[in-house]
Amino acid sequence: MKTAIPVYDICSISKGHHQQDLLVERLDHYLQKNYQKVHTQHGHDFYHLAMFTKGSGTHTIDFTTFTVKPFQVYFMVPGQVHSWYFRPGVDGYIVHFSAAFFHSFLLNQDYLERFPFFSGNSKDQVVNIPVNARKQITSVFENMLPETAVHDMVRVLLLELFLRVEKISARTAQRTIPQQKQLVMRNFRQLINKHFRTIKLPKEYAELLYITPNHLNALCQDLLGKTAGELIRERILLEAKRMLTNADLTITQIAYDLNFQDNSYFTRFFSKYEGVTPDGFRKSLN
Repeated sequence: MKTAIPVYDICSISKGHHQQDLLVERLDHYLQKNYQKVHTQHGHDFYHLAMFTKGSGTHTIDFTTFTVKPFQVYFMVPGQVHSWYFRPGVDGYIVHFSAAFFHSFLLNQDYLERFPFFSGNSKDQVVNIPVNARKQITSVFENMLPETAVHDMVRVLLLELFLRVEKISARTAQRTIPQQKQLVMRNFRQLINKHFRTIKLPKEYAELLYITPNHLNALCQDLLGKTAGELIRERILLEAKRMLTNADLTITQIAYDLNFQDNSYFTRFFSKYEGVTPDGFRKSLN
């Protein structure tokens, strides 16, 4: 195992690329330059999205593996770890943009957080594009390619893409979820992402959301089939697994970073919910 999982910025992920805020390329061309990098586990400090138009393989995001199919769009946020395995003949589009890319363009700096595929929850980050929408979505990606677009045009086209994909996601959902419930759940997930190291109890999150703990639990059970406590634990475990990919960090250091009382408490917590010790999980990454 490498001493630390590599974390790439936009310039370092693609040879000869000098723009810090944006990269748009055809996927086959991108893979020719970065084959080894994408096939080993790595992280990004930027937003990443890709659509496949042909080919097959697998994509692992935060330790969840997906089967790659044509006309899937994958979204990732900074801090996530992933790796690809492709069979020959893969093509499509890939877009990288920095967290600052929209800052001078959007009044609401948290606008991207409204989209479920930017939640950081890997199961929400893969969207299958239906046949009747493929032409439109492909056209958006084509218009973002460097020979046809400048930065502001790419910003507009990306927002169009996000809105179209959000609409597709809503149509393919098994049921329509009231907007107010969606908003509360989105805010809860955002709060967890910001405070999971220091805030561990559902009642504390309920206070931040101005609702009762019972209401929060009922909402989580209704929308996700999980308790609020389970969602908090899942986020802590995800961060623990991300950190365990870095062999330079000791178990004690990880426990301290995640605000556990001691090493043994963290080990018991991890073992209980993952079925393996932190050290065992780390060894499984070899």
